[in-house]
Amino acid sequence: MYTHYDLMKPLIKVMQIYKNEISNEEALFLISKELKLTEADKQLKMQNGKNLIKYRFQWAKTYLKKAGLLEYTSPSNFTLTPLGLNFDLTKIEKFSSKTLSEFDSFKEFRSPTPLLINSTVEVEQDEDLPEEIIDKNSKLLNESLKSDLLALVKNRSSVFFERLVVDLLVAMGYGGSHQDAAQAIGKTNDGGIDGVISEDRLGLDKIYIQAKRWENTVGRPDIQQFKGALADQVAKKGVFITTSSFSKEAIESAKKSGIVLIDGNKLTSLMIEFGLGVQIERSFHIYKIDQDRFDEDNF
Repeated sequence: MYTHYDLMKPLIKVMQIYKNEISNEEALFLISKELKLTEADKQLKMQNGKNLIKYRFQWAKTYLKKAGLLEYTSPSNFTLTPLGLNFDLTKIEKFSSKTLSEFDSFKEFRSPTPLLINSTVEVEQDEDLPEEIIDKNSKLLNESLKSDLLALVKNRSSVFFERLVVDLLVAMGYGGSHQDAAQAIGKTNDGGIDGVISEDRLGLDKIYIQAKRWENTVGRPDIQQFKGALADQVAKKGVFITTSSFSKEAIESAKKSGIVLIDGNKLTSLMIEFGLGVQIERSFHIYKIDQDRFDEDNF
């Protein structure tokens, strides 16, 4: 996928042809056409849900502005500066941090808070933008945390596992009250749990649950057995939870029956998402300009 540096040359190119003020939407359309981006390319999302190409486009503009090649005329419009209009694109294959650092204004922009002290590493990771770096490192931290969580869950008793599933389902909004959920789950003594829980607080629909605190992979026979139990109850919805994983055949069998599968990886992801068994060690905010505050019509 194209980086913010890859977008800079096409942006300058179309702007030199266009010559006039242009909107973000128009510029992004022209760049997409120039680079022959597919619809799939244009719909790619970052881990935080932001549109990837739009995010990188905004940073491409920011870097070019800091280099003095373009300027904003309004919150959503911009134009090339005389320097940008006269910039010779034939001299470069593509923009880079080194290319932009030839402009003093960009050098000043980057020098106060370099992302990395080691210059060798900085070159290797220069393609990544601030939020992308955060996303990647956040993902690494979460993967490590999930591994630790799963090991802890597997080393606890089946009773603990029952309570854990109850807490998770209630945190997700199922089971009505915590007491209702606790009464509905924990009916067997097979090292896992089986039960029925309300899908909503009014108890209008039921979800049948089977959970296995296993090391071994859950196979197709286990899913078939669960399907049989659902059929006996004339049940429409089932969730199979395990601390291990599901075989390919088990996954295919579950899909045909509408059974939701939660393996160890998904289980720990949900625990993190709903704050179960984890706590925030550190948090920070990313701020952006509130354009409405600078709209003179609002004063």
